[in-house]
Amino acid sequence: MHGVLLLDKPLGLSSNDALQKAKWLLRAEKAGHTGTLDPLATGVLPLCFGAATKFSQLQLDAVKRYVAVAELGVTTTTGDAEGEVLLRRPVAVDAAALAAVTERFTGAIEQVPPMHSALKKDGKALYEYARAGIEVERAPRPVEIHALTMRFLPPFSEQNRPLTSVESGVVAIEIEVTCSKGTYIRTLAEDIGEALGCGAHLRALRRTGTGGFGLEGCVTLAELEALPEDERALRLSPVESLLDGHTRVTLDADNAGRFLSGLRRRVRLPDAPQVAVFGEQPDALLGTAWIRAGELIPGRLLSPTDIQQILDATQRQPA
Repeated sequence: MHGVLLLDKPLGLSSNDALQKAKWLLRAEKAGHTGTLDPLATGVLPLCFGAATKFSQLQLDAVKRYVAVAELGVTTTTGDAEGEVLLRRPVAVDAAALAAVTERFTGAIEQVPPMHSALKKDGKALYEYARAGIEVERAPRPVEIHALTMRFLPPFSEQNRPLTSVESGVVAIEIEVTCSKGTYIRTLAEDIGEALGCGAHLRALRRTGTGGFGLEGCVTLAELEALPEDERALRLSPVESLLDGHTRVTLDADNAGRFLSGLRRRVRLPDAPQVAVFGEQPDALLGTAWIRAGELIPGRLLSPTDIQQILDATQRQPA
């Protein structure tokens, strides 16, 4: 089984729990996810199966898009709604203050990674230290906020329902952010709260996109489970869907064989840092490469077995 499952991860499951469930439903042997989403978070989680795992790093490095809800005036031990309340402060924030903070947090910023994260120190995840009541020093890390918008959320009502319910008297903001890999939205919400002078914590988080993937085309675990077992694999996107934005190069049979053996090929093409290489007959993904000084230099390659299995599976699919 080779391809990408665009999963809409449910609330309450870790990324690995969601992966294992999908792997079981698809009866797959080799699988991996493309970057963790906290159990509190929902949304786009591409899962790679078979040959697609060779290119999962591309999604780890991809730009991410999120919608979050932050409650102002309350800070917690974990920075989200699952933690214990640390401090309550009055909220006196208007639209002008929100606009100024939006501008301040757009572009290159630095973040101190949260203690409740999977980032490791001395071979141990930070959340393990946090659970033991130990706080360790963390160096700030640079991240890029490509786009940021914030707005006040109205009180919850059935007619005007925001991302999460907001009780009357609670001041909450909705945050839409496009950011680089390694950005902690929980930390962003906390830092925004401090900049507004009242503190904040994350109440809800939904990933709406990663790289070229969005919520459209995603499937839930419940929807996948409801399908007949022989139809579940049809929800996989092809391996090359991970190569969005790559320059496409097609090789004839002779050059394709040499390329798959790891040999550089001469091409009359401009330099390109990211190339998706296909065979001509049959039309099949061979792997990735880059072009430098007229040479096509192999990167990550599929095995002949992987290629044949992908072709066989494509031929079996209904028209």
